[in-house]
Amino acid sequence: MTQILEKPATDQHLVYHGLTWENFKLIQAGFAGASGVRLFYYDGTLEILMPGREHELFKTLIGYLIETFFLEKGILFQPTGSMAQEAEATASAQADESYCIGDPKPVPDLSIEVVFTSGGQNKLAQYQALSVPEVWFWKDGVFQLYHLRGDHYDRISRSELPALQELDLDLLTRCVLLAQTNYAEAVRVFRREIQK
Repeated sequence: MTQILEKPATDQHLVYHGLTWENFKLIQAGFAGASGVRLFYYDGTLEILMPGREHELFKTLIGYLIETFFLEKGILFQPTGSMAQEAEATASAQADESYCIGDPKPVPDLSIEVVFTSGGQNKLAQYQALSVPEVWFWKDGVFQLYHLRGDHYDRISRSELPALQELDLDLLTRCVLLAQTNYAEAVRVFRREIQK
């Protein structure tokens, strides 16, 4: 008899301090092939995130709507999902969603994180070490956007990436929230509005 395990509703989050890059790489190798586990390393701290059901729901909704925007607007993009982004011996991150806009590149133009139990602004130093131009956080039904300017991120009210400057964040937010109860309607509303 096969037992089906349900994905937990909430995230599971572990943090370990005082680890070297070499320690991290050994742990990372141990998790190779483990689906649903995301690893983050910066400044001697390792975070292990096992996203819950709700986290994955929002990640998927946001990614689908952003990709719909790219497709409807004819914008060339490459979804890089939660691929490991690394700066040797310094930082490693796996965003919930990430995108290269235009041509593929080693560092995505945009990384998006859904925040339930960890992350948010305290991860900006990690993304800065990786030189990610723009980072978005979804937390408590609101987007927080940050754009890299030299040695720091500034909070912004709309994307400064040329391909996303026309994206209406209020519309995106409304449709992400609507999709919790009616996914198809949220996509219809989003498409209709961005086609205007």
